[in-house]
Amino acid sequence: MSESISQHPLPRDVAARSRGRGVPLLLGAGTLALLALGGGMIWRAEARTNKVALADGPRAVTMVVATAATYQPTRTYVGTLRPWVEASVGPQFVAAYVETVLVRPGDVVKRGEVLATLDCRNAQTSMAAVARQTQAVEKSQRALSNQAARTSELLDGGFVSSNDVEQELARSGAESARFEAQKATLANSALEVSDCILRAPFDGEIGERWIDPGAFVRPGTALVSVVDRARVRFTADVPEVDFAVVAPATPVRLHLHATGQDTEGLVARRAPNADAETRTVHFEVDLQDPTRRIPVGTTGEVHIDVGQPLPATEIPLLAATVRGARATVFIVVGDIAHALTVPVLGERAGSLFVGPALEPHARVVTEGRTRLHDGDHVDLTRAAAPAATGPAVDGGAR
Repeated sequence: MSESISQHPLPRDVAARSRGRGVPLLLGAGTLALLALGGGMIWRAEARTNKVALADGPRAVTMVVATAATYQPTRTYVGTLRPWVEASVGPQFVAAYVETVLVRPGDVVKRGEVLATLDCRNAQTSMAAVARQTQAVEKSQRALSNQAARTSELLDGGFVSSNDVEQELARSGAESARFEAQKATLANSALEVSDCILRAPFDGEIGERWIDPGAFVRPGTALVSVVDRARVRFTADVPEVDFAVVAPATPVRLHLHATGQDTEGLVARRAPNADAETRTVHFEVDLQDPTRRIPVGTTGEVHIDVGQPLPATEIPLLAATVRGARATVFIVVGDIAHALTVPVLGERAGSLFVGPALEPHARVVTEGRTRLHDGDHVDLTRAAAPAATGPAVDGGAR
């Protein structure tokens, strides 16, 4: 009975053996699936990888077309606008309290108009005393002069000696000298009194007011300033090497910063010598301004053309690397960038003017040139052409 059972296994054992043989098959299938999935992902990654080096591809840049222009060498100097005449008005002989100040900055005044008054009662009293003393000396001198004349007449009759006549004449001469001295003292007192009324020295405008009534002032203290703007002077200093540039009668162009006005003029005068400390030469340009629209004490620029106009090529300033008097640019021929070094003539308003070594209508790289090397391939994007600026200047203010 037992032998028959061992030779014929139970159905449960058969099912267990079947499951044991299916597990390796499932593991193998899963492994193959994972390998297939990993291989697919690797293939996809490899397919999307760029096999070409970035350095070997064309560089994306922006370019403009160079234009023909004219370059005019020019000097630019910064200067100051000053009135034709200017005066600081104040007492010159007396010290006193300020009684009134009748003007404010901007007031228009005429020559001789009263600007301020001082409390000069002490000077007026002193003048009155001197005037009385002068009158007394004058009467004394007149009496001595008459006495000397009568004594001289008695000399002919022998009634007086020559010595008496000489002494009378000496006393009369001394009194006459004292009278003249007293008149000078009186004139000085009159000057002090007149100094108490401050008047405009010329037609003009009040520029500044420094003192108000009640302040005590001394000789040399300025109360107000008067300026005449009917004619304005542009004044500037130039390096001594530009002495010939600012010769009298040289045409100039002026820009006034305060008003934004542009005007033209001529060099009116030039100093014959250079300043010993700064080694600069002073020059001036006169501007007629009868309507008094130009504020003085403000800043301006003067532009003076020198030499002759030269042919040039104009490019944007950002298209070049400037080193001293030379600039390096990249020009594009076909799709290849080539480095080119050219002489610099000048610059103006964001434009650079170079020599004719850079031909007009050449394609010049602007953006992206810092990543370029000579001979690189480029992918061009065209930028706006530089605006025409007319005759160029050489930049920098002096």
